[in-house]
Amino acid sequence: MKNVRSQDGTAIAFDQSGEGPAIILVLGAFNDHFTGSALAERLSEHFTVFNVDRRARGESSDTAPYAIEREIEDIAALIDEAGGSASVFGYSSGAVLSLMAAEQGLPITKLALYEPPFLIEQGLAEQSRTVATQLSELLSQGLRGEAVELYQTDVVGIPAEVVARLRNAPFRPALEAIAQSLVYDATILGKMDLLASRLSSIAVPTLLISGEASPVMLGDAAQAVADALPHAQHRRLPGQTHDLVAEILAPVLETFLMN
Repeated sequence: MKNVRSQDGTAIAFDQSGEGPAIILVLGAFNDHFTGSALAERLSEHFTVFNVDRRARGESSDTAPYAIEREIEDIAALIDEAGGSASVFGYSSGAVLSLMAAEQGLPITKLALYEPPFLIEQGLAEQSRTVATQLSELLSQGLRGEAVELYQTDVVGIPAEVVARLRNAPFRPALEAIAQSLVYDATILGKMDLLASRLSSIAVPTLLISGEASPVMLGDAAQAVADALPHAQHRRLPGQTHDLVAEILAPVLETFLMN
């Protein structure tokens, strides 16, 4: 993987593939660049794709103290690496971060956002602020597994009995390895209510995407964000859930980005 230095010296790792207009993939909680690899491969037929490990995950480093502004600077460094402007695809909490970057005026040409969990009326912003504090306390004690499970139950909403069954899953060590990054995603989600009041200032052409098989509230949240943005549309994908399915999603992104 390549890497670029962010403003605070953090090395942000990314896989670069393809040729054409630049698009940066900004993924969500529990994700590193492997989550976006199939989508990146499909998009690389038409675009230069930057498939990123956000700070504190994968091959990227980290620098304390954390602030959302540092992750916005990470995206800015990637845009510079891409030539000074780029489209951005954001997934889940990464979609919220992408909106924050656009609101701060980064040179983003187009935004495509898959199911940003703007569940403000359901209390997710307030809950995430509480969880961020609890996660920091757990991680200060070295309790990575407990941190993973707290995020799964209290932010993602996975039932506790399901989380218990996943405790010995083969992918569990990988989740624990990036547990520090969960504090960052919870911090981002904790600022959604403030961001919501600023959505009307984001002039970037934006596509909201949701899956019709996802929880109804995620589709409704995507529509609410689209309604609040001045230049946005919302597309619902039949049969799709919160998972990224490259063969379904890539053509949708290509149509939007190349139009």
